[in-house]
Amino acid sequence: MQFELFIGLRYLKAKRKSTFISIITFISTAGVTLGVMALIVVLAVMTGFEEDLKEKILGTNAHIVVIRSGAPMEDYRAVLEKLKGLKGVQAATPFIYNQVMLSSGKNVSGVVLRGVDVATDRSVTRLSQSVVEGNMADLEPTMRKSAGTLPGLLLGKELAKHLNLFVGDKVNVISPMGNITPLGMMPRMKPFRVAGIFNTGMFEYDSTLAYISLSQAQSFFELGDTVTGIQLKVADVYHTGDLASTINREMGAGFYARDWMQMNKNILFALKTEKVVMFIILTLIVLVAAFGIASTLFMVVMEKTRDIAILKSMGATGTSILKIFVLEGLIIGVIGTLLGVASGLLVALNLEPIIATIQKITGQNFFSKDIYYLDRFPSLVIPSDVALISVTAVLISFLATLYPAWQASRMQPVEALRYE
Repeated sequence: MQFELFIGLRYLKAKRKSTFISIITFISTAGVTLGVMALIVVLAVMTGFEEDLKEKILGTNAHIVVIRSGAPMEDYRAVLEKLKGLKGVQAATPFIYNQVMLSSGKNVSGVVLRGVDVATDRSVTRLSQSVVEGNMADLEPTMRKSAGTLPGLLLGKELAKHLNLFVGDKVNVISPMGNITPLGMMPRMKPFRVAGIFNTGMFEYDSTLAYISLSQAQSFFELGDTVTGIQLKVADVYHTGDLASTINREMGAGFYARDWMQMNKNILFALKTEKVVMFIILTLIVLVAAFGIASTLFMVVMEKTRDIAILKSMGATGTSILKIFVLEGLIIGVIGTLLGVASGLLVALNLEPIIATIQKITGQNFFSKDIYYLDRFPSLVIPSDVALISVTAVLISFLATLYPAWQASRMQPVEALRYE
């Protein structure tokens, strides 16, 4: 062992006259531990939120949507085949998109109504996997077995709760774009039967979306043999921007392709910004702990003035003295970082049962899906985040040691021993 490391370790051990310094050392180590633990837990939660939200978005929406600028898509079957032939496209399905009102008894709600091709939609989105009651196949009249005369309609769980509807109930779909009569514009209305209820786990979707079959949407909105656009499923969901640009070039000026990141860029950007801001803010905790390390080293230097003078008289160089106190501060930082990583991973990997236990003890619900759009408390630990936090904490600890260690290295033996 190098003598600088040996002496640095000795200076960390408590003696009767240096108990106060040892307490400050312990507090500095605890500060680094708490800072690192807080960083790991918060970034794991933010990453979990982001990944869970992406999963919900991709489970309900397609990876890329292709529409025709300013008009319905008439030759959509030919466009569908052309898009399926592009490299990277795995599946495609047509859709119709419009805003309507649902009326059930005294309850009325405005929703986004989507017409989907039941046969091909399951290969593009995971809507069929989200159905918790009923059957998506009942949307298509030709596929229904004993569903009566009314066409089927899928409702989100929260929307069904708001309208007090259950599978088999009747609901009226009202479109403001109706027929022109001598009395003015008359809304178009048609009764449907609730064929199923879906639950995506995202409150915004479950309270504002409803689905009918593509043929029923074409008939209700009087679109003929046209659709709003085509949804695509691609191989690489994180490089959809390049494929969307390729589609815009290949299809010409009359078509417009948007990927799921463009359509949800505001919320994705907000989550990424929050993650960066939280990292910066919580790094201040480690920075405060670094000031504690610096204070500890200043006090150690003052107490060990005589030892420093003796070491220099025996031939120790200023660089050796610098190393002693830098190593002492780094030991505090490394120990605090290791303890913080261990405790942070322990909390982050068991966050849901910990939150559930706290909620059970206090009787308070700290997590509302109405606010956060999600139905659980996600936590995802990414190794690169843990590595970045660890390196940052150790680097801050190292920087905090430089000035007091430099001051110790400049100390002259004659000045230090003058009053001894």
